[in-house]
Amino acid sequence: MSTPHTSLDTPLSVAPFPSRRLNRWVELAWHAAGSVDVRTKILGMVLALTTVLGLAVTLQVRAVMTSVFAEELESRGVSVASDLASRSTDPILLNDTYALHELLRETVINHPDALYAFVTDDHGQVLAHTFGEAGFPAGLLDIKMLAAAEANVHGDIRHWVYASNQGTVHEMIAPIMGGGAGVVRLGLTERRLQTIVNTVTGQMILTTLLVALAGIVAAMILTWLLTRPILDLVATTKEVGRGNLQARAPHWADDEIGTLADAFNQMVTDLDSSQRAVVEKEKARDLLLKKLITAQEEERKRIARELHDGVGQMLTSLMVGMRTMQRNDDPATAQARTEELCVTAGETLEQVRVLSRELRPSILDDLGLSAALERYVAEFARVHADVTVDLHCDLPGRLPSTVETALYRIVQEAMTNAARHGKATSVGVLVSRRNGTVQTIVEDNGAGFDVAAVRRRQSSVGIFGMSERAELLGGKLDIESGTEGTTVYAEVPL
Repeated sequence: MSTPHTSLDTPLSVAPFPSRRLNRWVELAWHAAGSVDVRTKILGMVLALTTVLGLAVTLQVRAVMTSVFAEELESRGVSVASDLASRSTDPILLNDTYALHELLRETVINHPDALYAFVTDDHGQVLAHTFGEAGFPAGLLDIKMLAAAEANVHGDIRHWVYASNQGTVHEMIAPIMGGGAGVVRLGLTERRLQTIVNTVTGQMILTTLLVALAGIVAAMILTWLLTRPILDLVATTKEVGRGNLQARAPHWADDEIGTLADAFNQMVTDLDSSQRAVVEKEKARDLLLKKLITAQEEERKRIARELHDGVGQMLTSLMVGMRTMQRNDDPATAQARTEELCVTAGETLEQVRVLSRELRPSILDDLGLSAALERYVAEFARVHADVTVDLHCDLPGRLPSTVETALYRIVQEAMTNAARHGKATSVGVLVSRRNGTVQTIVEDNGAGFDVAAVRRRQSSVGIFGMSERAELLGGKLDIESGTEGTTVYAEVPL
């Protein structure tokens, strides 16, 4: 048991060393690359990229050409073998061996890739061949070798590949009269095609070398053009780093370096403008924050009034009624008073529930956005009896809590604005989930308003709040308004 224990402990003890050694080699390589000047780096990168790209393209082209030529050779072999089989029928039936031999010889002569051709009868005996004085190689009649052709069949023609002293040979075996009169076997070699592939490969390698030399010359010129304006650009960058946003890089020429200098100058200009915009935005944000705090305080005052005038008075009435019951001994009067107190307690409970739903509807956490919007629309219809609300929710399941809260508040604010400010009589709400986002549309037929002016004045805390909720979730909120009504469109990604 000690040996497995040792084998498990050893990797744990030596594992950090290869990692540290690798990190050290990386640091040394990075330091060596950093100590080389820009010209050497560019020359090395151009040479390496050209060489690697040229070799990769050459190998890929070679592989594609070899594959295409092999497929073309196979297709042509099938066609020639099929033609030989059909034309060999008459000489075999007439027992004309000379005509059959001439047919095979002409076929091999007319096709540059044909290596040999021969015909065997249905018993496997050779009737004619093109091997000449060298004699017929007996190995081609090996039954085991012929069995390999069964793996690749093109219709009635079998195809197999083997290696010989003539290179790779593709042999096509075509039956004559369905195999009853024998078979034609045609051998095609890849020598000519490989010669073409090797020639093209050599030309591409030569082209790669020429391109590499041209790239080195171009890289030397490029480094000379680069190093001259870069120093000025570095000096300008240091000035900007010190806080001088009025510094600008000189424009040397109308090339990429000049474009870089212009882009850098534009960046500095944009940075200067951005700083000013940030200051202005901070002022606007402070103003809106004050308005938001004021709105929150007003809402708290309203809730306090509701609690004091509504719930507080009802609770006081309950206390007075219960004290009255303590002093009353009449059962009938006590029963009636008890029913009145129950009604008062129910109304108090309903007011507390309404206030609770206004602050944070529990149904939103329990059942989701669809159920919460349906509840809110029902309460909205009771408060605004003259407004017709059409709600459509197409949500197959629950959404993230933050998304549900944001969309609920956006719909709530949009509907409130439509009834309170737009004096609308009809409001349509559509919430759907599409392409990984949740889209919410609230339309009304109210009076409308100037959206650009309101945004410019930053006078609406509600519109700002809706936009902030959507943007905090990575979404967007658009508002279109006119004389025919207002449309609020919110889209939040999931």
